[in-house]
This record gives sequence, C-alpha cells and structure tokens, in this order.
Amino acid sequence: MLKRAFDCSCAALGLVALAPVFAVIAILIRADSPGPVFYRQVRVGRHGELFRIWKFRTMTHVQPDGAPQITAANDARITRIGRVLRRFKLDELPQLINVLVGEMSLVGPRPEVPRYVALYPTHLKEIVLSVRPGITDLASLSFRHESEILARSKDPEREYVEVVLPQKLALSAQYIATHSLRSDLVLIIRTLARVFRRA
Repeated sequence: MLKRAFDCSCAALGLVALAPVFAVIAILIRADSPGPVFYRQVRVGRHGELFRIWKFRTMTHVQPDGAPQITAANDARITRIGRVLRRFKLDELPQLINVLVGEMSLVGPRPEVPRYVALYPTHLKEIVLSVRPGITDLASLSFRHESEILARSKDPEREYVEVVLPQKLALSAQYIATHSLRSDLVLIIRTLARVFRRA
C-alpha cells in the first residue's frame, strides 16, 4: 500500500510539473514528422494482464510489414527528434499516466511485449509478473546502452532474446526478492543521475 501511495503521489506531481515539457515535446514531434504525438503498444503487466503503454512517438508513424519489435541505435525508423528523446529517456515520461492508473509502478521490471514474455522460463515468468512493471529498475540501469549493444550485433533480435533478455530477467528477479521503498528511492535517484549526467 505504501509503494502504491508513493507511486500515485509522485506520478500526479510529475504530470503536473512536467506539463510544459510535454507540450514542447509534442510540438517538436509533430513538427518533425507526420503522425500522432504518442505511441501506444500492448505490453504484459502484473499477473499477465495486457495494457497499452504510453510513450512519446520516436519513430516514423507508418511501419513496414514485419518490422522488428526491438530497436537498435542505428534503426532507420527513428526520427530526428526521436533520437534526442531516446538519448535522454524523455520518451518514457508519459508512462507516469500508466503509473497513475495502476498499470505500472515507478520502479519494477520493465514491461515486455507478449512475444518476448512467451519466451520467459516458467519459474522466472511467475516471479517477474507477480509485481507491477516499472519505468525503471536494475535491468534498465545495467542495460542503459541496450540499443547500442543491439546495433553492434549482426542479428539484433537474436542477441536480445539469447543474451540480453536472460540477464534482464535475472536482474528483475533479484529486484523483486530484495526491493523496499528505500531501494526504490535509490533506483529512482540513480536513474535521474544517469539522465542528467548524459545531458
């Protein structure tokens, strides 16, 4: 209950405080390329429930058939403003809406698309899906350069499934086994510090 109250309070305050930033980003996205401001994709949440995640759109609106569901740093679909938003993680800010309505938490395992959740080992799947997914977590910090890692691979999707995903799942399980409000605060501070350091 304390974690949920903390999430709701921070998400509400964040949405109000960041409203001017949202407005500027929205204008830049619309000026840069045709299409909607937000991108909504189906993700798997707590107990396997599906929900639509909120993100600022960073890619071209029209996607080719069979487009991959992971994004490498050199992906030609990423727009000019999208590269800036991704670099500073600003595309993730609208997920405060998901937090406010109870689909996500500020800190928790990053929510995946159903395609990759289907590949989770059974024991880890039960653990990872036992909590609300989050905007940031241990795996997000450890793989903050994930898109660059995938860009260096000849087969980005295979690299993600066979190398990156198992490590992220292990970190998510570690977080769930040890998390507390104090550890969540530490992870939030570490996340903000990395964003500002990159800026």
